[in-house]
Amino acid sequence: MPRVVVVGSINMDLVVRAPRFPQAGETILGGPFGAYGGGKGANQAVAAARLGAEVVFAGCVGRDAWGAEMRSRLAAENVDVTDVLARGGEATGVALITIDPAGQNTIIVAPGANISLSERDVEAVRDDIAQAEALLLQLEVPLAANRRALEIAREASVPVFFNAAPAQRLAPSLLELVDVLIVNESEARCLSGLDDARLGERQIASHLCSMSGGHVVITLGERGALHFDGEALTRQGAFPVKAVDATGAGDAFAAAFAIAWCEGRSVAESLAFACAAGAVAATGMGALASLPNRSQVEALLGGA
Repeated sequence: MPRVVVVGSINMDLVVRAPRFPQAGETILGGPFGAYGGGKGANQAVAAARLGAEVVFAGCVGRDAWGAEMRSRLAAENVDVTDVLARGGEATGVALITIDPAGQNTIIVAPGANISLSERDVEAVRDDIAQAEALLLQLEVPLAANRRALEIAREASVPVFFNAAPAQRLAPSLLELVDVLIVNESEARCLSGLDDARLGERQIASHLCSMSGGHVVITLGERGALHFDGEALTRQGAFPVKAVDATGAGDAFAAAFAIAWCEGRSVAESLAFACAAGAVAATGMGALASLPNRSQVEALLGGA
């Protein structure tokens, strides 16, 4: 059972289905509404736990009803929430999500308590990080907290899987501490600074490889995903499923890739495992609710 530490965000996702995405200044009538647990950190922690990992999570919620609910949900998924802190005077993070009939989404996040996660909070899980087989990070908490987690992992030779989302430019000194960088296509272009549409996936992956620790994974939506290590380019096609809600699919992918890597699977096997996990996650509504367990992933792999 891999031991994984996740440092990241916790949100309550407020989701509405709509016939299409509205234009600027336009109001349209939507369909069903639901409130679901989410946040990239929470999603990855639960995904890792459902796939068989022992998970320690560090993050922040508000001292409010949603914060208490999210801590309970995480604990019920066998995620260690000892270091999920409730901040007075802060609201639990909220994501406003619109989903179209194809299952694609738009998301606006009000980070709330997530932005209060500090370097000191990360220091509190130093021993857990040092004893882990993998550290998972994202970009919905302050960069200072992420950097401290990266430094601790580097000191302990713990591999870091960094899902650099939402997209933003990052300092080379931070990326150098990352072992496996996981991004989607738009995030890859933003992070690399290469906006030329004529540049192919290999060129962008190569540039990101030179900026980071040497392994780059780019998710390609309906075209699957690729891995590049500076020499070999490995591709995995997508698994055909009926997408209902893509929210959390990228987080399922990131967690699954890390778990497969920790289990000693090859790059090709890890990509397949991760793509299958992301595909299963897209078949249900809500982020946490739709994250797959190992049997679901292996069933999809077996039926491919």
